[in-house]
Amino acid sequence: MAVAADVKLEGLRAATDKLDQISENEKSGFISLVSRYLSGEAEQIEWSKIQTPTDEVVVPYDTLSAAPEDLNETKKLLDKLVVLKLNGGLGTTMGCTVPEQEIVEKYSNSDIEIHTFNQSQYPRIVTEDFLPLPSKGKTGKDGWYPPGHGDVFPSLNNSGKLDTLLAQGKEYVFVANSDNLGAIVDIKILNHLIHNQNEYCMEVTPKTLADVKGGTLISYEGRVQLLEIAQVPDEHAIKRLVEAEALKMEIIPNPKEVDGVKVLQLETAAGAAIRFFEKAIGINVPRSRFLPVKATSDLLLVQSDLYTLVDGFVIRNPARTNPTNPSIELGPEFKKVANFLARFKSIPSIVELDTLKVSGDVWFGSGVTLKGKVTITAKSGKLEIPDGAVLENKDINGPEDL
Repeated sequence: MAVAADVKLEGLRAATDKLDQISENEKSGFISLVSRYLSGEAEQIEWSKIQTPTDEVVVPYDTLSAAPEDLNETKKLLDKLVVLKLNGGLGTTMGCTVPEQEIVEKYSNSDIEIHTFNQSQYPRIVTEDFLPLPSKGKTGKDGWYPPGHGDVFPSLNNSGKLDTLLAQGKEYVFVANSDNLGAIVDIKILNHLIHNQNEYCMEVTPKTLADVKGGTLISYEGRVQLLEIAQVPDEHAIKRLVEAEALKMEIIPNPKEVDGVKVLQLETAAGAAIRFFEKAIGINVPRSRFLPVKATSDLLLVQSDLYTLVDGFVIRNPARTNPTNPSIELGPEFKKVANFLARFKSIPSIVELDTLKVSGDVWFGSGVTLKGKVTITAKSGKLEIPDGAVLENKDINGPEDL
């Protein structure tokens, strides 16, 4: 078996060396990842060693010290911080295609310094012969893939941005997905990391039924481990671990099919790096810090009167007494952003809504209010909800039910 793996790796290495679309760093990173995968290096978790993390390992948010009241002290903390937004979640399921460069350009004349860099691109591996797909003539974007957000650490280093930021005296980086509108800088967390010299902090929050993805923090052999917001301070922790090639996160094999050809993508997750940093912790943060917009049902929540934008903070409406958000299920007619926006003259009021399920050719007028449990089904043709309608605990199947 080992010989076959060696042959596979050498053939892949030779073919990858001939690809001119990627840098030497990307080639090296790709071959290293594949080598680890073929060697079967991935660790097997011994279930008997898993322990529930203590409050020292996963710190309750309400036990954190208050942020400094002195503005100068706060400024000193923030001067050490870089905010890094990952654009991996592009909202492709909603019909979005690219991160908008225009947003970055809006700040070109401000005193905010914005750097951009691309993560690595690795060639997809053809399952049948274990050769890179681009070497077979598939040179377009379908031949390549981004190797997961675990790639943020080497990419930050390889781009030269890490050295630039370190030279500016930056010591901490707050990493969050751009689609998580709840992921804002928290001085209390930053202050805690500085005072306790934690090299890495992962924010965790209680799961809901909607959270089928994502890991769980465990204590394993004396360290915290993931079984993804990272806040990584420096002694220069990222640089030290990247240069020592010590960030060997668990490999996630992701089989795909491209134009009928079975391919393999090998990925890593940023959160899995937690076990390589010293004094790494989790912080059990309020659910309000996790507000991802991955589908139009999420977009309906944040565009409604349930949330307002105050000084860049997405604030939940205090009039909502239920601590959980409404459960919203929209039919395929609402899946793309353009269609979603076209079907609402204005976003309904949902402060008192518990559940909403919409299916069929439904169109909403302006000033609609939804309360309790509402189901709207267009069983035959177009169904219009009139302007100003108040629907409370209703099951609507046609105009006669309005």
